[in-house]
Amino acid sequence: MSNKEEKLSVVEKLVLENETKDAESQKDVDPMTKAIGAIGKWQLWICFVVFLVKFPVAWHQMSIIFLAPPMGYTCSNNDTFDNQCFTNCTKYKYDHSVFGDTIISQWDLICDRAWLKNLTQTIFMLGILVGNMVFGHLSDRFGRRNPFLAAVFLQLLAGVTTAYSVNWYMFTSLRFLLAVATGGTMVTSFVLTMELIGTKYRDMIGIIYQIPFNLGHLTLPLFGYFLRNWNTFQLAISLPSILFLSYYFLLPESPRWLMTAGRVDDALKILKTAAKRNGRPTENIESSIQKMVVEVSSVQERASFLALFRTPRLRARTIAICFNWFVCGFCFFGVSQYIGHVSGNIFSNVAISAAILVPGTIISIYANKVLGRKITLMSSNCVTGLSCLLITVVPTSTASHLTLGCVGLWGMSISFATVYLYAGELFPTVVRNSGVGLSSTVARVGSMVAPFVATLAHTSAWLPPLAFGIVPLIGACLCIILPDTRGKKLPDTLEEGEA
Repeated sequence: MSNKEEKLSVVEKLVLENETKDAESQKDVDPMTKAIGAIGKWQLWICFVVFLVKFPVAWHQMSIIFLAPPMGYTCSNNDTFDNQCFTNCTKYKYDHSVFGDTIISQWDLICDRAWLKNLTQTIFMLGILVGNMVFGHLSDRFGRRNPFLAAVFLQLLAGVTTAYSVNWYMFTSLRFLLAVATGGTMVTSFVLTMELIGTKYRDMIGIIYQIPFNLGHLTLPLFGYFLRNWNTFQLAISLPSILFLSYYFLLPESPRWLMTAGRVDDALKILKTAAKRNGRPTENIESSIQKMVVEVSSVQERASFLALFRTPRLRARTIAICFNWFVCGFCFFGVSQYIGHVSGNIFSNVAISAAILVPGTIISIYANKVLGRKITLMSSNCVTGLSCLLITVVPTSTASHLTLGCVGLWGMSISFATVYLYAGELFPTVVRNSGVGLSSTVARVGSMVAPFVATLAHTSAWLPPLAFGIVPLIGACLCIILPDTRGKKLPDTLEEGEA
């Protein structure tokens, strides 16, 4: 064989190898991603529009800080606000030097009624849990778009009506409905955006999804500063949801859900619009998604929820990741509320604690890429745990407690972003929805307990930071039994999930 023929043979082999690699890589590419691209102008616009909903999510979840801020009080026949309760006192008066009317002064949520303030927030977090479950089910049955629009409308209606509550029972009941709607917007918006983004960018977008919540938390002190009465404050954080009614015209249905529902023609219309917007060809879209239509029409039956606890290894991993979700719900909302009770300016305290969340979320993107899920979660939990424990031993001062509290909250901002990724990658496909749903439920339980622990500072200054310090350290220890899922293939079967 001549040199020319040998060179030609080598070139042909290289071309053949490259073609084979391209063909293999294309097999792994999602058909919808082939049609419209992993990310483009169309997806970015949808993400921007949907992410705005996270602002009122943050406002309503964190609003208790300004609806029920610390207030001095005394019996009406005294002149000094000594925060003392008297058995023979029939009427109390409140220190309005910082706030006007709050739900505390409005309905006397002090002394033997002080627990009602915490119960209000606990019931709100229960509503978030109910909203996650109810609207999660509705979005699977009726699509992502319509339940999302229903949740937005209910959020607007319940939020505005809450501002006109005439007693604690009405206020708490309407807040529960508001929480159900808020939980609904959370689950439907996240699912909608994740179904439009290609696998390559899904992790990054999933973490960036948390940033609007952080910004909403950051802007909340502005509402509290300029609106010192609880009802005008509540009205102000609710009215912006009027803008989201325009989503009826702006948001499409999820093409993935349309295909699972057999509405292929409707899915094709949306995909062609998306492809045009992203500058991609539309001629071969129909043929490129035929594979996906076949796949979704023969989806395998999901394993039972109990499969999460069937074997010792999977049971241990399920308990470990669920406890870390509990850590996030318990510590994030608990430490946030605790900071609101630290002496000093409540507006600057909350603003400072919220400002550090954005860099924490951004850092989590790089930490998860470089360190992996396991080390990132363990490290951030340790940061929170140690900073909160230090509060119990350092000399008492506003600056030290605020700084350590903010560091703890910063650690939780990384942990919260990480557990979302970790749970999605840890559970096998056949029980992934059940696993992530259980994890989220446990997180809500943590957030329901948090208000009672945070307000223990009035009776024992060291109990809240001690609790917020020990719990994340336990979570960090439990991470030892978890595998690192960075760069690993997503497990599909229970056997793969135990590998």
